[in-house]
Amino acid sequence: MRITKHEHACLEIEHSGDTLVIDPGGYTTLLVGVTNVIGIVITHEHADHWSEDQLEHLIKSSPDVRIFGPSGVAAAAVRFPIETVEAGDTIDLDPFTLTFFGGKHAVIHESIPLVDNLGVLVNETLYYAGDSYTIPDVAVDTLAVPAGAPWLKIGDVMDYVTAVAPKRSFPVHEMVLSTIGKSLSNARIKSATEAAGGEFFALQPGEDIDV
Repeated sequence: MRITKHEHACLEIEHSGDTLVIDPGGYTTLLVGVTNVIGIVITHEHADHWSEDQLEHLIKSSPDVRIFGPSGVAAAAVRFPIETVEAGDTIDLDPFTLTFFGGKHAVIHESIPLVDNLGVLVNETLYYAGDSYTIPDVAVDTLAVPAGAPWLKIGDVMDYVTAVAPKRSFPVHEMVLSTIGKSLSNARIKSATEAAGGEFFALQPGEDIDV
């Protein structure tokens, strides 16, 4: 299974000739050239995690694609055939198995309403919690770690990585950071991953990892 990191929170996963896309949002360059997409997972409704342009483009190139998200995504993306999923659901989308965890977005501020948010575990290997620190009740091989966000403190990220203790990790959700900020976050995530016995990969947009 090959994971390609795109800008911000978007991931492309290829397996056995098929592709799964996670969180193709407005902070990500239009996914031109991404084909054979059989599934899209949108963790929550915020615009940096999905956009109409991205969905329209992906559906045009892969018209049979299935799109999964929590109820908040279905309400926000009413023009699109969103299949609503909840924490505890497992979807068999051969060659991918998707298991969902969580329920709510991390707190940004008490004045900002919480929205639905689901983490997703792909093929019992890759876990991405969206905008949350939800810890799945299973071992995690590869963890996509949020590196920068209005709801995020790097100490909390380090505690999250320590609690999950993945075999490997890489950063996501960092388009709000400067180059210096990315280096700082990467160093902290790396130290927490290695302290838990894992390996850190400082992937840049366009780079990939085989798991």
